[in-house]
Amino acid sequence: MNTLMTGGMHHRWKRRTAQLTARGLTGPALDIATGTGDLAFCLARQDGINTALGVDLLPAMIALAQDKKKNTGTPAKVDFALGDALALPFEDGSFVCATAGFSLRNMPDLPAAIAEMARVVRPGGRVTTLELSPMSPGLKATLFRMYFHRVVPLVGQIVAGERTAYTYLPQSVDYFLQADRLSDLFGDVGLVDVSFQKLGFGTVAIHQGTKPTP
Repeated sequence: MNTLMTGGMHHRWKRRTAQLTARGLTGPALDIATGTGDLAFCLARQDGINTALGVDLLPAMIALAQDKKKNTGTPAKVDFALGDALALPFEDGSFVCATAGFSLRNMPDLPAAIAEMARVVRPGGRVTTLELSPMSPGLKATLFRMYFHRVVPLVGQIVAGERTAYTYLPQSVDYFLQADRLSDLFGDVGLVDVSFQKLGFGTVAIHQGTKPTP
């Protein structure tokens, strides 16, 4: 469904996120709410990243990610474990970077999730998120909403046998923060040099910030 909805572009967006996150850094990387592990695999392939760990609250997701690791010949330096994004089981400064891919909209406490990512990253390290983003009003936004609210639930019912989840998806984007407001949250938790770039005709945004050095 992700491939159908994005025309396969979600793979490129995740690779781009990993490249931006890891550039110039050396050490371990963390991906929160990792799902089936796509972004963690991308992090593991970056120069300078010696280990990549994906954590998720759901045991079934961790099992799927582990199966994917076994069946696709992915780097041995990636691993997966249970972990709550709102209470990460790691000491301060355990990673050189932390990412979240298409999971922020499902966080019950978004500022806490971003704060936890910042906490476990070392000074000088990076926090990066990849997320669907509400579009500014206009013709493109109108056309996208028609596609997202009408076509996606129908395709979800046909392909995945699940209309409800793909009805929730566009609704969750409608109520999510605009890209500039999400940038403000990065700053609110103490990250600096915060920036974002939009992809996918403005439907997706990569945000990143740096943990300041003392």
